[in-house]
Amino acid sequence: LNGESYKVIVAEAAKNALGTDNIYERVYICEPIMDGDRIAGAVGFSTREEKVYVFKAKAVLAAMGGAVGVFKPRSTGEGLGRSWYPPFSSGSSAYFTMAAGTEMTCQEVRFIPVRFKDGYGP
Repeated sequence: LNGESYKVIVAEAAKNALGTDNIYERVYICEPIMDGDRIAGAVGFSTREEKVYVFKAKAVLAAMGGAVGVFKPRSTGEGLGRSWYPPFSSGSSAYFTMAAGTEMTCQEVRFIPVRFKDGYGP
C-alpha cells in the first residue's frame, strides 16, 4: 500500500470506530489545558466557522507539524526554498509541548540528507 491508499483505509476505520459525532475536522488546536503538571485537554477553534472548542482528555498525543524554514537552505536557484515538509508547518508541536512544560532536547540537531541528482524527497 502507498501512503495515499493507507490514509483512506485508516480514516474509514476511525470513522466506523468513533462515529461521525465524535470526529472534528478543520479545528486548529492552539493551547493545552493543564491540570497541575499534566495535560488535561486542549483548546482550539474552527477554521471554517466561528466556533471555539474545548476538549477534555485523559491523554493527549501531539502529532503536529515541525518548524520549516528555520535554517537557511543550502540549495540555490530552482531548489531554493523547497522543503520536504509543508510551508505551513510553523512549529506548532514545539509550542504546544513547551506550553505544557516539556523539556525540549536535541533541538540543535539538523537533518542533512544525502544529496543525489534530481531528488526532491527522501
